[in-house]
Amino acid sequence: MSKVLILFAHPALEKSRVNKRLIRDVKSLNNITLNDLYEEYYDFNIDVEREKKLLVEHDIIIFHHPFFWYSTPALLKQWEDLVLEHGWAYGSKGTALIGKKLMNIITTGGTSQAYTKESINRHTIREFLIPIEQTAKLCGMIYLPPYLIQGTHRLTEKEIDDYASKYIQILKDLSEDKFKIDELLKHETMNDFLHQ
Repeated sequence: MSKVLILFAHPALEKSRVNKRLIRDVKSLNNITLNDLYEEYYDFNIDVEREKKLLVEHDIIIFHHPFFWYSTPALLKQWEDLVLEHGWAYGSKGTALIGKKLMNIITTGGTSQAYTKESINRHTIREFLIPIEQTAKLCGMIYLPPYLIQGTHRLTEKEIDDYASKYIQILKDLSEDKFKIDELLKHETMNDFLHQ
């Protein structure tokens, strides 16, 4: 069994029917910790030692957030800047995160077709996530393919429920070590892996 930590970052959750639905049932799951950063640190005053302790206690770290300006919301970026310290998370003496897994769970207003080389955004989501993937590498972590929920403004309630069910199943499978990591790493996204 693996312990999963979700670093959830949404600055306007009350406006997001998709993200509210995705996290609704998470607290009932075993071995899953939901750390709502905007609820915990509404003043952006991050308790670095608390966050380090949570990271040490968990095996899989998930950055769950809407995709804002091709990146994470501001508080999650600040979390990275403050918590992932040299000498702790990386560097010759920074060994705290070695071997842990990191992945993104992302919602986008744009559809999957909007994130191709030929589209208005000119890049794939995975290309936009290179800084996070490199952060994982620098910290000795294994970066897993992201799970994407896209075109959120147009999703029906049934489609949102379907995504939420898959989200919960992914969390359970991660916790129960059901994924073959070598197979998973061959895919651009978790979505691709699930639809193979």
